[in-house]
Amino acid sequence: MIEHVSIGVRDIARSRQFYDAVLGPVGYACLSEDATSFGFGDEVVQLWVGTANSPVEPDFDSGLHFCSRAPTPASVRAFHQGALAAGGRDNGVPGLRADYGPGYYSAFVIDPDGYRLEAYCSVPD
Repeated sequence: MIEHVSIGVRDIARSRQFYDAVLGPVGYACLSEDATSFGFGDEVVQLWVGTANSPVEPDFDSGLHFCSRAPTPASVRAFHQGALAAGGRDNGVPGLRADYGPGYYSAFVIDPDGYRLEAYCSVPD
């Protein structure tokens, strides 16, 4: 349904390091990059990150977050660990979320600009 999403950040180098650490473990790579932006995806860019003078201010009551599919629970854990090591903050440790549905395994983090991210995979009951 959605072809891609673009977000603005204050420090492109810091964000590149963060997204390498977070998206690499769940199977995505940087497919495009220049001095002011980069794009991650599997076969095509699905997430564009670019320098912005006025990034969207974090609003934790908005419900806005971005979720990436992950191949395994181990990759969800690596997503979470990578985020924390690269300057992100915990927003939900890796684990089953029974209230989201059977076999819903995910982790939640906050990037250095305040964007909320999730990695998810389905595990057998």
